[in-house]
Amino acid sequence: MKRHSLIAHYFSELSSEQLALFEQLQDLYNHWNFQINVISRKDTENFYERHVLHSLAIAKVIKFADGSRILDIGTGGGFPGIPLAIMFPKCDFVLVDSIGKKIKVVNEISQALGLKNVTGLHERAENINQQFDFVVSRAVAAMPTFLKWTKGQFLKENKNSLKNGVLYLKGGDLDEEMKVVKKAIQYFDLKDFYKEDFFQTKKVVYVRN
Repeated sequence: MKRHSLIAHYFSELSSEQLALFEQLQDLYNHWNFQINVISRKDTENFYERHVLHSLAIAKVIKFADGSRILDIGTGGGFPGIPLAIMFPKCDFVLVDSIGKKIKVVNEISQALGLKNVTGLHERAENINQQFDFVVSRAVAAMPTFLKWTKGQFLKENKNSLKNGVLYLKGGDLDEEMKVVKKAIQYFDLKDFYKEDFFQTKKVVYVRN
């Protein structure tokens, strides 16, 4: 069985070229993880479920229109940005992390895969002086803090099925954290997309700009 079969199962629309790129991901991350720890050692055997499929939950919520610009804040080793860049080759992704060695991994893996739509930047999120359709992330901070980092980073024109905003991968009870957020919020339960136990309490949180 090919390692990407879990991805193929949930995303039947992927081309053979895209599946080939997903197939390469684990070996590339294993190689870099020995040098720079970007993925928890205990997660490496569940790599496709806990990192790739988890990242691609955003693609279950929205199919980014061609030409969309997406910022991934606190990307670490490239999640969710790199899987999403493979999924949406006609969109541009800027992956940002304040830790330089993690961005080194992002850039090395993007180059190895031949991804022309990924830019890795060693920078703090609030210093990014560009604008995007969406900002994505995997639970790098409490939502009120995260939203401060994204202030002024959204394009005014909407070209997607959802209006421009934040798509945040987060788990657990979010009620207390989200109380102070005064924007339109929508929750998407990952258990509605995936059957694996890992996703039972996880969500994509959409906050409209």
